[in-house]
Amino acid sequence: MTRRQCTGEYKVKPIKQKVRELLGYPYPARIPKGVFVEQWVGISTDEFHRAKDADVKYMRNRHPLLDMSWSRADCVRYLTSLGLADTPKSSCLGCPFHGNAQWRHIRDTSPSEWADVVEFDAAIRQGNARANASGSRLLGEAFLHRSRVPLSEAPIDHVTAAERAALRISADEADVLEKGVEDGCSPWACRGDADALTRDDFGLAT
Repeated sequence: MTRRQCTGEYKVKPIKQKVRELLGYPYPARIPKGVFVEQWVGISTDEFHRAKDADVKYMRNRHPLLDMSWSRADCVRYLTSLGLADTPKSSCLGCPFHGNAQWRHIRDTSPSEWADVVEFDAAIRQGNARANASGSRLLGEAFLHRSRVPLSEAPIDHVTAAERAALRISADEADVLEKGVEDGCSPWACRGDADALTRDDFGLAT
């Protein structure tokens, strides 16, 4: 697994920039004391450990699903009652935590998005100068799919017994390979990442 920065670059930083814009104090303007937005974050009781206070004074987090004691199942029931039973869990389009079922869904239902992720997968092959967790260049190549082959060639249609044996993975691990990481995304955390960012370290601190 390489160094992950999607939470900061695609969630935390854009949210804070938009909040500052809404308040009328774009960076580097100082936001006056007592001026803030209330942000509602959809974290359910299944993932209460991901609920956090905002790390800047101009944002205050509320967690309405926790206030109502709603679980993921409660949310699914509510969406079903509105005719939205097929609403998928949130994730980035090119998330390396996708399971085969999610890759198939993109490929089979949205050719343009599939072309985008295949192109993205090819573009990351060499990583960058600080690609891994220690900030060093990759020794090998980067791939979105766990099989470590180009996404266009990855075995996403099913996980066979032979593949499980070759990968030396259990039935439970094969289930993750098929379905992806269970937790959905929140504005402050990546799927599969237990540690959310808690610092305003993107040049946006007041």
